[in-house]
Amino acid sequence: MAEVTDPRFVEQTRAWVERVVIGLKLCPFAPAPAYKGLIRYATSDATTPEALLEDLAAELQRLVAVSPEQLETTLLIHPHVLQNFQRYNEFLTVADETLIELGLEGEIQIASFHPRYQFAGTRADNISNATNRSPFPTLHLLREASIERAVDSFGDTTAISRTNIETMEKLGRGGLDALLREVIP
Repeated sequence: MAEVTDPRFVEQTRAWVERVVIGLKLCPFAPAPAYKGLIRYATSDATTPEALLEDLAAELQRLVAVSPEQLETTLLIHPHVLQNFQRYNEFLTVADETLIELGLEGEIQIASFHPRYQFAGTRADNISNATNRSPFPTLHLLREASIERAVDSFGDTTAISRTNIETMEKLGRGGLDALLREVIP
């Protein structure tokens, strides 16, 4: 995997995690690994889905090769490929198939973030989509054991998405835009 030399991709993604995901409490599981330095921000210079798939496989293998005490989760930022959300969404099926091929189904889970993220059944301008909108297309590789521990300590997780939508609605388009201008100059 060739690392992208422009550090802005990592800096802006890290700022988004800190200010939006953690700052707005969109993910109650994110603060612990962030504060402990257990999140890897990896960048891919891939310009094709095939090259991204190779980078994804390498990052999956890197994640499972080390203990969760050293590395709990990885954000694979891929700023040069799958800018179209529909194509990105289709790629997620291939990404999940890669988990199966590598024998990692049930061990690792892939969450998705994209600048144009759109939940099924919503309009593109619906503010609820902002809960999964990142500065760049990003694949979030999570250890399922970490998710299970977080869920056990958090309790009922069914309210998270509803609370996130309420947070975005309260913030409003203007508040969200102002926050994002701080994160993404």
